[in-house]
Amino acid sequence: QLVESGGGSVQAGGSLRLSCTASGRTFDSPAMGWFRQAPGKEREFVAAISWNGANTAYADSVKGRFTISRENAKNTVALQMSRLKPEDTAVYYCAAKERGRITLTDFHQYEYWGQGTQVTVSS
Repeated sequence: QLVESGGGSVQAGGSLRLSCTASGRTFDSPAMGWFRQAPGKEREFVAAISWNGANTAYADSVKGRFTISRENAKNTVALQMSRLKPEDTAVYYCAAKERGRITLTDFHQYEYWGQGTQVTVSS
């Protein structure tokens, strides 16, 4: 129900834009988030946005470099990633919690997940 796109390979300092689209259904006031998981590491929070886009939250490691946004009319949430670093390399996952409303930073709070998209940053 959540489909990510936009991953790929880029050199350090470059940019990528990830998109996540809800397909097959419309979520009711969903809180949305992005998480990532690198090989051998636990899934970690990256960014979150409230149902109306008024509030956002970021991990300290990406603050100032990543921007989360959403277009509810298109059932889409995006993650603009700039000044990428090799340590940003991971599989990135989109997540949603219906009637979540606020920003959610704990992956246990989310109900729906995309399949993930690989982001690789080379030095």
